[in-house]
Amino acid sequence: MTAGQRAVQENHVTGATVWLTGLPSAGKTTIAYELAGRLREEGRRVEVLDGDEIREFLSAGLGFSREDRHTNVQRIGFVAELLARNGVLALVPVIAPFADSREAVRKRHQTNGTAYVEVHVATPVEVCSVRDVKGLYAKQAAGEISGLTGVDDPYEEPASPDLRIESQDQTVRESAAALHTLLAERGVL
Repeated sequence: MTAGQRAVQENHVTGATVWLTGLPSAGKTTIAYELAGRLREEGRRVEVLDGDEIREFLSAGLGFSREDRHTNVQRIGFVAELLARNGVLALVPVIAPFADSREAVRKRHQTNGTAYVEVHVATPVEVCSVRDVKGLYAKQAAGEISGLTGVDDPYEEPASPDLRIESQDQTVRESAAALHTLLAERGVL
């Protein structure tokens, strides 16, 4: 039995929010789901708060202005902290382009004594535009959309993330393993 499984059985489970920030198509969601699968195999309670799903269900009606993006990030941060405070590992792959929005989420966690880990999936825009998972870079290049984070809308990179993953230089499994190691070192696992 793993330490995580024993903790679940003994009801001494530590929750945390793991916020994965980066450009569109950086690999945030893919890494989060890879890590979630591994954590579930270890008997951990884990939820992935996918930014696209949150936009559809929790933040429907919000646009992409700076104010709406901030509101969206705060809503996600609230839900993540609530889950984490109750023993769930909340994996949050969300662009969250503004440093002040991410800092407000971090402060909410600190105020409540809830573990918070910030991960910068630092994939260069050139790599993201080739991956172009949702076709956003192609639409922006064709003039069909504007306000694409990291292209014609700002993205403020984290100044000192807890972990920096350069997904273009490693596999998804390696990226998830690096994050798993960090969580173990921090006593979350």
